[in-house]
Amino acid sequence: MAQALRGLQSLRCPTAARSSDNAVAATLAARPPTRVAPGCASPSLPVPRPREGARAKVVTRVASRDLQTEAERFVASLEADAVGSDAEDDALDASQQATLQEQIRALRQEEARLSASIDAIYNTTFGGLTVQVPTAVSADEAEGRELQDGDTESVSYQAMSEAVFSDVGRERPALAEALMGAAEARSADAWRAFQSQARTLKLQRSRVSREAEEAEAVLLAAERADARRGGAVGAAAGRGLAVPLAPVGAEAAAGGAGAARQAGTPGKEVRIVLLSGFESFNVGLYKDAAAALRRQMPNVTLQVFSDRDLTNDLTKARVEAALARADIFFGSLLFDFDQVEWLRARLERVPVRLVFESALELMSYNKVGTFAMTPGKGPGGPPPAVKKVLSMFGSGREEDKMVGYLSFLKVGPKLLKWIPGKKAADLRTWLTAYCYWNQGGSPNVVAMFAYLVETLLAPSGYVPPPVVETPPLGCLHPGYNGYFESPAQYMAWYGKHGRLAGTDAPVVAVLLYRKHVITNQPYVAQLVAQLEAEGIIPLPVFINGVEAHTVVRDMLTSDHEQALLAKGDRSNVSPTLKRDAVKVDALISTIGFPLVGGPAGSMEGGRQAQVAKAILSSKDVPYVVAAPLLIQDMESWSRDGVAGLQSVVLYSLPELDGAIDTVPLGGLVGDNIYLVPERVKKMAGRIKAWVGLRRKTPQQRKVAVLLYGFPPGVGATGTAALLNVPKSLENLLISLRKAGYDLGPDLPEDLTGLGEALVTALKGFEDQRAIVRGAQGTTLRGAGPAAAFGASPSPGEMTPTRLKELLTYPQDWGPSEWGPVPYLPDPDVLVTRMERQWGDLRVYRGLNTSAKGGYVVSGLALGNVWIGVQPPLGIEGDPMRLLFQRDLTPHPQYAAFYKWIQHEYGANVVLHFGMHGTVEWLPGAPLGNNGLSWSDVLLGELPNVYVYAANNPSESIVAKRRGYGTIVSHNVPPYGRAGLYKQLATLRDTLMEYREAAQAARAAAGLASSTASAAGAGSHAGAPPSSPAALEAEAAALRGVVAAQAGPLVDLVRLTGLEVDCPYTDPHTGAVVPLPSPPEPPADGSAPPPLAIEPLAFDAYSTKLYNYLQLLEGRLFSEGLHVLGAPPSPPQLQQYLEAYFGPGLPRAAVEAVAERGESGAAEVRSRLERLWEAEAATSPFEPATTSTATATTAPAPAAPAPAGTSAAAPAAPEKPTQEQLAARLEEAIAIRSLLLRNTEELDGVLQALGGGYVLPEAGGDLLRDGTGVLPTGRNIHALDPYRMPSAAAMARGSAVAAAILEQHRVNTPGGGFPETVAVNLWGLDSIKSKGESVGIVLSLVGAVPVREGTGRVARFELIPLSQLGRPRVDCLCNMSGIFRDSFQNVVELLDDLFARAAAADEPDDMNFIAKHARAMKAQGLSAASARLFSNPAGDYGSMVNERVGQGSWNNGDELGDTWAARNAFSYGRGKERGTARPEVLQALLQTTDRVVQQIDSVEYGLTDIQEYYANTGALVRAAEVARGGGAKGGGKPVGCSIVEAFGGAGSGSGSGSVPPPRELKEVLRLEYRSKLLNPKWAKAMAEMGSGGAYEISTRMTAMVGWGATVDFKENWAWDQAAETYVKDEALASMLRKNNPQAFQNVVKRMIEAAGRGMWSPNPETLQLLREKFAELDDELEGVASPVKPTPGGSGGSSSSAGGAAAPPQPKRRR
Repeated sequence: MAQALRGLQSLRCPTAARSSDNAVAATLAARPPTRVAPGCASPSLPVPRPREGARAKVVTRVASRDLQTEAERFVASLEADAVGSDAEDDALDASQQATLQEQIRALRQEEARLSASIDAIYNTTFGGLTVQVPTAVSADEAEGRELQDGDTESVSYQAMSEAVFSDVGRERPALAEALMGAAEARSADAWRAFQSQARTLKLQRSRVSREAEEAEAVLLAAERADARRGGAVGAAAGRGLAVPLAPVGAEAAAGGAGAARQAGTPGKEVRIVLLSGFESFNVGLYKDAAAALRRQMPNVTLQVFSDRDLTNDLTKARVEAALARADIFFGSLLFDFDQVEWLRARLERVPVRLVFESALELMSYNKVGTFAMTPGKGPGGPPPAVKKVLSMFGSGREEDKMVGYLSFLKVGPKLLKWIPGKKAADLRTWLTAYCYWNQGGSPNVVAMFAYLVETLLAPSGYVPPPVVETPPLGCLHPGYNGYFESPAQYMAWYGKHGRLAGTDAPVVAVLLYRKHVITNQPYVAQLVAQLEAEGIIPLPVFINGVEAHTVVRDMLTSDHEQALLAKGDRSNVSPTLKRDAVKVDALISTIGFPLVGGPAGSMEGGRQAQVAKAILSSKDVPYVVAAPLLIQDMESWSRDGVAGLQSVVLYSLPELDGAIDTVPLGGLVGDNIYLVPERVKKMAGRIKAWVGLRRKTPQQRKVAVLLYGFPPGVGATGTAALLNVPKSLENLLISLRKAGYDLGPDLPEDLTGLGEALVTALKGFEDQRAIVRGAQGTTLRGAGPAAAFGASPSPGEMTPTRLKELLTYPQDWGPSEWGPVPYLPDPDVLVTRMERQWGDLRVYRGLNTSAKGGYVVSGLALGNVWIGVQPPLGIEGDPMRLLFQRDLTPHPQYAAFYKWIQHEYGANVVLHFGMHGTVEWLPGAPLGNNGLSWSDVLLGELPNVYVYAANNPSESIVAKRRGYGTIVSHNVPPYGRAGLYKQLATLRDTLMEYREAAQAARAAAGLASSTASAAGAGSHAGAPPSSPAALEAEAAALRGVVAAQAGPLVDLVRLTGLEVDCPYTDPHTGAVVPLPSPPEPPADGSAPPPLAIEPLAFDAYSTKLYNYLQLLEGRLFSEGLHVLGAPPSPPQLQQYLEAYFGPGLPRAAVEAVAERGESGAAEVRSRLERLWEAEAATSPFEPATTSTATATTAPAPAAPAPAGTSAAAPAAPEKPTQEQLAARLEEAIAIRSLLLRNTEELDGVLQALGGGYVLPEAGGDLLRDGTGVLPTGRNIHALDPYRMPSAAAMARGSAVAAAILEQHRVNTPGGGFPETVAVNLWGLDSIKSKGESVGIVLSLVGAVPVREGTGRVARFELIPLSQLGRPRVDCLCNMSGIFRDSFQNVVELLDDLFARAAAADEPDDMNFIAKHARAMKAQGLSAASARLFSNPAGDYGSMVNERVGQGSWNNGDELGDTWAARNAFSYGRGKERGTARPEVLQALLQTTDRVVQQIDSVEYGLTDIQEYYANTGALVRAAEVARGGGAKGGGKPVGCSIVEAFGGAGSGSGSGSVPPPRELKEVLRLEYRSKLLNPKWAKAMAEMGSGGAYEISTRMTAMVGWGATVDFKENWAWDQAAETYVKDEALASMLRKNNPQAFQNVVKRMIEAAGRGMWSPNPETLQLLREKFAELDDELEGVASPVKPTPGGSGGSSSSAGGAAAPPQPKRRR
């Protein structure tokens, strides 16, 4: 021990040991508090202020525990202070430690067993295989040389293990691929079994390993606690560091009360309990104050706790015991609902209670004498005279109320002494205490409690010292000893003494927390100093938080604002702007929250966002939020990303104001705040790049425009969701030219056709024969048709050496740059990870690499505008590799592409053109990029402008947060109605003839109307049944009509495939039976007899057909694609308005407004009622609906119609009042005006490219969200996740849940409730519906949200079974990656709900959650209440669509297995952040009776995108396989409820009601009939050029996907697809011309469907398809001709895209 202590004399800050990538320090959270070795900067010491004018030096403070070896940490722990609560928290007794050691031993044994099992199945699968592969080449031989096809070698492994195969995959990918192919060829069934077993075993092993690591961390912490407990006393004595106590009456030497004096020793024992919330950085200060207070007032005991002490039972018991004896309770910044509720139950008995800046429920517990805050419970709050005084503070502006309140708090105690009464005196006491606390610092805290004791409990004559005040607002600099009163004063000083004075460095205002400044948090000075070191002039302004907007509005200005004033434009400038306001180039907020109101403003859910937008628009400079994490520690950020409330503070709320480029700058280690200097450097670099854009003229700016082209080989190049990329590109280039950008000297005036020419040329660069020749090959290929517009090839090629250089951090980087991260990365950590996956970069010859190994970057140049195609985010070979590897990286050329744009081409800004690319989906932290997040690494400091569809706030926030995207939204295409066509139109006409004839027959017989038909339609429910005589009379009247017309109608029903959707029921039994077949014609050739069918039964069936055709004809679809910046034409305006209002506004009024706006409305305003009544009686096929505004407030629907009645008649429109019609007309005028502002989309792009502030707006679509989403051209954002679900969403979710249960009862033999329902929780659905899917889950479980005083959801509470009246239904929640990452608070609340439901003391038959949990526990499964599953943390997508796209599947069961493997990761509270639990998932799938999927928009239905079949379809299949069904047959079927929740007539739901859930295949048939097979839709899409052809192509792939996952195999659908897209020569020719690759994929998918048994085409059709495919293959090969050394070569590409498999891509919309 003595030796160890002597070692302290020479101990210095050690250099961190470099750790390997897989050596994650899981023990960080369990380590003892930070101990700093002598000579190291202590995080608890105040920052010394250099003399005035001195140059600041960047001083980095790091937690030494992260930099020391284990031995050094142990030595350092011996000099700890006396044993405290930290050691007690970690302590375990001997028996507990022994138990823990046994658990660790068992876990490690299980881990070894699983590893052995994995090795065994690898050996069984690959052992003994022999394959032929190219001879291996060393890296030295390969570097910079062309690798020709040469010799091959035979390779065989007699034994194989997991580790060996992993090495093979990394070092020789071709060999690994050959081995996998050989294994599959040997036995496809065995290969599938291997994949399934390996997945499951590896997932189980990863969980066991993690549990062992966590247990070891706890044991290590306990051992350290023992060491601290045993050595603390001796260490303290040995080092001579004890601080003598201050004598009574003397000034306190260790944080005492300054000039305070002891006037006597009170005899009464006083106990104070202090509980600190979101200010853990002050815990040390409070403990120091407690010691000083004890020395000063020995009879007073101050116990200090933090909110973290309420998170485990041991420390919570200590808090509870302290509260039971407390005389004073003090709490601050406490918001957690459960903690608040726990405290409220224990505070009533505490006599004096002071709660500052906490949850309203806890604030109401303030009580000082007669003063109490008791809103709603009689007299409370300040007396009337005080309220009058309070009203006099502030500017009078609504947004400045909180600022006025702060002013009152400061002077309130002085004013209140003049107001008589006990209550005013007690209020003065409360305010005085608040002033002490608000001013901060140990002296003030000590004085505060001394004042409270003296004033309220034990007066002794002691006079507390006055408050030590710090300015409420000011500026600071490490080089100045003191504070500046204003930014102007600061800049005057900086101009003389600042490090960057006299330079043109950008001036950036930095808003700081005043509390952090007055408590001397070291990071403040470090941040300011490092910004200077990075070349930024910092303007640090400290504020309380609520007055940020006043500082920005009044004290700061900009070039833009001054230019407005110079022009005399004061309308957009605040009149309170000060004359000496300082010009800044950018704004940084380290506070987060909304700009207006700060933490207080957040309670209003963005109420003041409009004020913030006005302020920031007038400044028009980048507004960045970058701050250290104050709610999370560094370890959880590194492990899980930014989560929970921290994500709301840092991301969600600031985004409402238009904040961009959010960067976490550090976080908590223990109770101290640390910076990560590497993150500060990244933030500073990005700000300088944005400012650089502002300072450049348009002509000087170099812009890189990125298009997309994935997957390759299917015509995807130059496409984006909902956007006509070629036409939009033309509009963009026209706008850039007008704005002064350099587009080259040869650009013609007329740019018509330029967009398609650019796309064609870029496709030509995909030719592998050009790529292998490197940049030269691209140059020789030429610009093709784009050359006529002045475009030229602008390729690049990056060597592996250069890429390594750009991906390697400086060799001398260490703790001073990385800060206290859990482990210190090696400089080449990124290269190491890349080579681990892709092999040695010198050898790599994969995607887009030349023969010499260079990474080829192809593009076209128009002056300073470079246009390229983002590389595919590919995994070569078997996509199952994604299931076996989690530490993935982009391929080398992908990384080289982005690095080349920045470092070789020298772009000033990148423009991602459309929805969406892939860079934001790269591996890394789910939220809160760090230096190892690939999105952050590749984007570097490059400003990123991102054009995105306005209806997708879900994925756009991923682009915004992970990809640093400044979003510029664009509108969606206009809406069309499906109508009827071909045989459906013929059926309608024939049906109308029958109905007219039937009505005439009734009239002739003297019958008024149909009785049977009405009953069959369900439209006269409750009407008395007709007499037998009346029914017989009607049957007799109809017999002749039915005999004549039933046969042709039945034939048309069969021809159109409607028999399933309009089933015929036996009139006697009510059972569904096939339609009668036509009789055989007589042998004598006479006329065949009529169809044998009962007249009344057929008449009822005709009504069912009629209603279904109504539904089908009125369905909405998205017509064509949007063109960026193009205002809609009058016909398109009419389409938008008709879709929005439905029959809620007369069509004549809609036409008038669309054509002529206000003047048109004036023509119809006086006759709206008459027009509506006239139109309501016409167009029987027009489904009824109301506008969004009325639909959202409609009552819940009645129970759904029984099975088989999807064709129920749409509800009749309710007649609106004159006032309602007038309001809708005004709304129509407003919508028209907003839609015509589509031109602002281009304005928004130009604004962003110039580094300006882009106005924020909520994302969504017109039909569902109303006019709030317009105009477009905005930086769209999502919603506050703490308000999910909204009250309306909960109501609708409850109604939908009830309808789903009824649907299941009706459609399931035997009825009953489902035991488990799998509900898909997707980010976009949840954002747009404000949480309806969450409401569905809550209603199924039997729970309701509980809201705190601010309206935020704090808990999901179980409804008593007696009130619920049915069993609790278990729910498997399948979360998309976006939902998982964006709504972690909801995930945690749901996890808590399921845990309580599983533990509820309720019978199995009334609580299926508890039933299943008990069964799992009986099987030995852990985490039996886990119900929230998703992909691995930081990863996205099921990979099912990748396998379908590649054709790498044999049967649907494989796809179900793939889904299950990718979604076996459990999420919830604590460390449940992607824990592999495949066995729990399988147990839930085995009980899953039904799947639920919401569809949130008209634009994207089940048949439009791959994600629905890849997730919903594959989930259905996985459940069927788990239940013993699937390809094997048998097993219980799994139902699937589709809820079309996008509003409008497209839902077919009637007037404002919640749409009825429909079965999956029913919706598939509806969608195919109304869209893909509809000539109207097909023609509109084909006319969109190459992008439209590609959209058609993707839907054909999706059709195969549905056949693969849920066995959607209906001949009529494929027959009609062939008729529409191949046999229609005009349409086929258009597709072939516009995009031959896409057309080839259309034909290919039809051939694949036939080959896989999904379709049985006639031989002639199949032969035609094969011939077409062969022609297209030859054509594409011909286009991709050998490169000739002539400019202007034709565009095109090989269909194989260089032979690379179609790569996995991130999800387009979830």
